[in-house]
Amino acid sequence: MPANSWPENDSYKELDPLHSLLSDLSVEDESVVEASVFLPSRFQGRRRKAAVVLTIVWSGTIALHLVSWGSLFIVGLTTILGIHALRVVFARPQTGQAIDGDLPSVSILVAAKNEEAVIANLVKNLCNLEYPEEQYEVWIVDDNSTDKTPQLLAQLGEKYGNLKVLRRSPSDCGGKSGALNQVLPLTKGDILAVFDADAQVSTDMLRRVVPLFQRDKVGAVQVRKAIANASENFWTKGQTAEMAVDAIFQRQRIALGGIGELRGNGQFVRRKALNTCGGWNEETITDDLDLTFRLHLEDWDIDCMFSPAVQEEGVTSAIALWHQRSRWAEGGYQRYLDYWDLILKNRMGTGKTWDLLMFMLIMYILPTASIPDILIAIARHRLPLLTPVTSLFTTMSMAGMFVGLKRISQAKQFRFSTYLLLLSQTLRGTLYMFHWFVVISTTTVRISVRPKRLKWVKTVHQGIENS
Repeated sequence: MPANSWPENDSYKELDPLHSLLSDLSVEDESVVEASVFLPSRFQGRRRKAAVVLTIVWSGTIALHLVSWGSLFIVGLTTILGIHALRVVFARPQTGQAIDGDLPSVSILVAAKNEEAVIANLVKNLCNLEYPEEQYEVWIVDDNSTDKTPQLLAQLGEKYGNLKVLRRSPSDCGGKSGALNQVLPLTKGDILAVFDADAQVSTDMLRRVVPLFQRDKVGAVQVRKAIANASENFWTKGQTAEMAVDAIFQRQRIALGGIGELRGNGQFVRRKALNTCGGWNEETITDDLDLTFRLHLEDWDIDCMFSPAVQEEGVTSAIALWHQRSRWAEGGYQRYLDYWDLILKNRMGTGKTWDLLMFMLIMYILPTASIPDILIAIARHRLPLLTPVTSLFTTMSMAGMFVGLKRISQAKQFRFSTYLLLLSQTLRGTLYMFHWFVVISTTTVRISVRPKRLKWVKTVHQGIENS
């Protein structure tokens, strides 16, 4: 079915399995999932839902400025969030475990379009991992590339026996999700590893990640993302700090019984878990964030691994960063609009639902509320009402960033000068992170007032060496 089309007579029940809400599956056994996807009614009306949320948030913020107890409400909210933040900080992540028994088979999937600058290095890296060759395969889905990517893949296929290539036609739709769904029935792995075309991983990646799937409830694992061109400029250095703090808080949230999230590049998904969700959603611009929710709604856990990391190219300009992060913000917000009823029905369980709502409040609601809050504060010549909450989470972010940067530091001894360097990196990373404040607030407003057609956008890769 073409993108952006829905069956008129579709309906669903909130307790139905997610695959029945998302996919018209024809499954002969658990290892095969048809890639034909229909779009249920829950994906309609995103703009209307976003407008309702925006109206509630803005009117609520204005009301708090007008009532006498508005400041007390914010102090109480800050206290609740602060208690949750402390619980996250002091949670103890589980340690890894050794491989027990036979190694499961792994299918590595990469959707590639016009990647001539990086494809050879990618294939060489992925086809030489420390894992039994008969137990893993590498699938490159050439999404109708118009550069030299097809010719390079043909040459590489003669060199590497575990490399397999699927070429899509110009009529195939669905972007990255469509490419992954199309190749899925051809794969044989019990675990599906998804990488971007610019990914570079350590040779022991599979041996380090696979043992986490020995826990039956683990449906997916996300490895930390690292920036290959980290030293290039302010923006790439900021992304390094961003990825470090993201991985730190992910591990802490998981340890507390909260939500682990997928980040696209470097995600490992159990085939059985993916089948219960109906494959990748072709009607979202962030397939990884959407799959995160659907896995948790189907009672699967997502684990996070700090080391080893997957290297990727960071965007190098403010404009490129803005476009990329705006897409991430929109996709992240979309999933709340799509699955809000299942979340409020506590389908994920109390711990995950609470963590999810706290995360939404911090990442989406508070930045959106900051627009009327700042405007009213300027008009009344006083501090914004949300200052206590903003201060709390700026402090938390800085602490997490410092810890994350310390963990990825290559310093062999931590002297006073080392800590000063980490502090300066943290301050720079914190300054960089304020772009999220603007991105989130403007994105939530934009999708409330402007209809937008789905558009899958790829980041142009230059083939940068690790730094």
